[in-house]
Amino acid sequence: MTRVAFLVNGDPESAIGLRAKEFAIRLQNDFSVSISFRSTHKILSALRFLWLLMRMKPRVSYVFDMGYSGVLAGIVHKYLSGGSLFVDTGDAIYELARNSGSRGKVGLLLTRLLESASLRLSDVIVVRGSFHEELLAARHIRCQLVHDGVDTRMFRPSSSDEIRRKYGLDGVITLGVVGSSVWSEKLQSCYGMELVEVIGRLRQLDLRGLLVGDGTGIPHLKRRCRKYGIEDRVVFVGRVPYAELPGYINAMDICFSTQTNDLAGKVRTTAKLPLYMACGRYVLASKVGEAALVLPDEMLVDYEGCKDEDYYDRLAARVEQLIMNPDRLAAGMKNVDAARATFEYSKLAEKVAEVIRTGCGNS
Repeated sequence: MTRVAFLVNGDPESAIGLRAKEFAIRLQNDFSVSISFRSTHKILSALRFLWLLMRMKPRVSYVFDMGYSGVLAGIVHKYLSGGSLFVDTGDAIYELARNSGSRGKVGLLLTRLLESASLRLSDVIVVRGSFHEELLAARHIRCQLVHDGVDTRMFRPSSSDEIRRKYGLDGVITLGVVGSSVWSEKLQSCYGMELVEVIGRLRQLDLRGLLVGDGTGIPHLKRRCRKYGIEDRVVFVGRVPYAELPGYINAMDICFSTQTNDLAGKVRTTAKLPLYMACGRYVLASKVGEAALVLPDEMLVDYEGCKDEDYYDRLAARVEQLIMNPDRLAAGMKNVDAARATFEYSKLAEKVAEVIRTGCGNS
């Protein structure tokens, strides 16, 4: 049986860790799969990854996310002991870092070198967005599309009465987002800003906001709530266990999914969009990247450039229209079939298995 080592540049409960575990479970009958996760110390993790690879001697080193620890270990092992190297990435990491302003010149240089080495030395790059696949294919880089995934047995439409009662959401339209909120000094924004800005613009209406997740952006969002006088309308839940996430998503009537209209935004799907869709939520997303391909036109909102100052106004106008016509929210149920067709993990695992067989020359 072909030995495959999953090296995960994240912890077991991170989004990328969950992706790796979902594939490992579904591939265990076809391959001998081992899985290892990065610790907080990246250099020590790289050495530990390399030691595991040299001991295991896998036919395939499959690295989840384009991070230093897994990629460096995979490259060294490939050239010392042979075998194939696959890197699974959902981002154009240099462009993402440059746009966020989160790294200095040295950090950006190292990020560019990491991305260049990954693209040049990997046998296969697994991407999660269609635009990313087209971009790399045009550069003659061997790549395969395997979308972000969802287990539709776990994420499905269900009752959220208990959560609505707990947070005072009964009888009101609730807007929501799920994910880590990291503050960008360059953009003066963070994940979840659209939630606060829309409710701030529509504070004359009876709306509530629900944000599930943590991060450096949360204090900024809370200050913005105080500025608008909507502290009592936005609930900051914090991070919740993955098993509880479906209940919180089902408590959201409208979910937001915003990507910038630039290279960094176009290549992304974001792991949350499949979750929203599988739960039958009505989604309002920027008309960028994968969302523009899988969502109906009525759920797409134009977004211009890296930072669109008018986007929040357009988004608020769309929310107001839905409040005036609440029956339209039922259209979110059509997203369930779309999620099953495009993002179901059992189908994606079949693609990964074929990628591994082809990359090993066993097809």
